[in-house]
Amino acid sequence: MAALYRKGRPSDYTYRAMKHEKTPGISLVIPIYNEVDNVVSLHHELTGVLAQMGRSYEIILVDDGSNDGTRERLAAIADSDPCVRLLLLRRNFGQTAAFSAGFDHARGDVVVTSDGDLQNDPSEIPRLVAKIEEGYDMVCGWRKPRKDPLSKLIPSWFGNRLISWATGVRLHDYGCSLKAMRLDVVRGLRLYGEMHRFIPAVASWMGVTLTEVPVRHRPRVRGSSKYGLGRTARVLLDLLTVKFLVAYGTRPAHLFGLMGLAFGGIGLMILGYLSYIRLFADTAIGGRPLLLLGVLLFLTGVIFVNFGLLGELLVRTYHESQNKPIYVLKQTPPRRT
Repeated sequence: MAALYRKGRPSDYTYRAMKHEKTPGISLVIPIYNEVDNVVSLHHELTGVLAQMGRSYEIILVDDGSNDGTRERLAAIADSDPCVRLLLLRRNFGQTAAFSAGFDHARGDVVVTSDGDLQNDPSEIPRLVAKIEEGYDMVCGWRKPRKDPLSKLIPSWFGNRLISWATGVRLHDYGCSLKAMRLDVVRGLRLYGEMHRFIPAVASWMGVTLTEVPVRHRPRVRGSSKYGLGRTARVLLDLLTVKFLVAYGTRPAHLFGLMGLAFGGIGLMILGYLSYIRLFADTAIGGRPLLLLGVLLFLTGVIFVNFGLLGELLVRTYHESQNKPIYVLKQTPPRRT
């Protein structure tokens, strides 16, 4: 039976079935929320595909606080299949948290992710794993053609191009959950907010080799979509977070310091000009709006520079206290004798 235990980063809400201890070759992580009509068919299709691959595997089903009977069906599936590991979150934490829970408990050399709504075709999994075996660190699915309504396609089209431009990681489909990654890449991921869609951009900090593969996409037949336009604002805010973490996460002074120098420099030039005309042209400057602008810009520059210095102190403290590396090795060099 499933037993509550504490391990990894999310230490207070995971359940694990202690029954399939052999290290698998593939770990399949699937977050599920209120998919009572899909989980049986999902399990049937997944096992049919994975069994034909000829490699050991585990299926990690993460129930994200379902309240429609999904948990009971997942428990029955886990009891009947020793390759299924069930994680039950205490409430609906969101898809990012569900992926993170699954990543914390994945043990396979290759970690594959997908959705629980059966729109991603499980038969595409061998193609993604084959690409990993060619030497790639991450393989992302590209739903082509995508079987969704225009209300999803249009925002997604703009969002994919905005994310690609902002992060520098060019992908056609950031929202596709069908991905394959090496375990060491997964271990280096830290996800929160709505950042599961930014996994390729977050992993780019590690210098991963990445490719994109067109995959079949199917229309939703049962259940209802959990996505809506209300997520757009949160995604944009998370995009700003990802951009900052990737570009300036270890050197915040380079961002705030440059902004501070720019504002402070312009303010100082304005104040210098006003000082010149006051001292040498005998012109009154006390009532000029330009004086207020110069003082405001100079003080803003000082504040930004201080923000940068405080950010550097926080980053230094974080890296030293958490033993977080500032680099990632692709492989460990042989020891010299």
